[in-house]
Amino acid sequence: MAEVQKNTIGSTEDTLRFLDMVGLFGTQAMIALGKLANPTTGKADKNMPAARLFIDTLEMLEHKTQGNLNADETKVLQATLTDLRLMFVEESKAPQPSPSPQEPPKPDEQTSDDSKVKFRKSYE
Repeated sequence: MAEVQKNTIGSTEDTLRFLDMVGLFGTQAMIALGKLANPTTGKADKNMPAARLFIDTLEMLEHKTQGNLNADETKVLQATLTDLRLMFVEESKAPQPSPSPQEPPKPDEQTSDDSKVKFRKSYE
């Protein structure tokens, strides 16, 4: 049977790791919400399913660690979740930009069927 942790203070090192992890998931959620620029692309793009995944992961962490966190850990986790939930609702309600209509290809720029293939595996 799993043992429940009785000491909620823990080590300073564990607290710092926990806060770093909450910050990491929070930052990733904000990048997915388009609130921060993606460091890889330099652009702020929205990916709502990814944002939901990071928020859900933090919620799971909150439930699984309930009663085992010190006051600072609890405060940071709850504040992070509150902020992310509000941002998620805000971004969910924001009007989505309509895709710009694409111009039809010019007669001399006919697209081939190969341009639509995203992945092709060969066993040669």
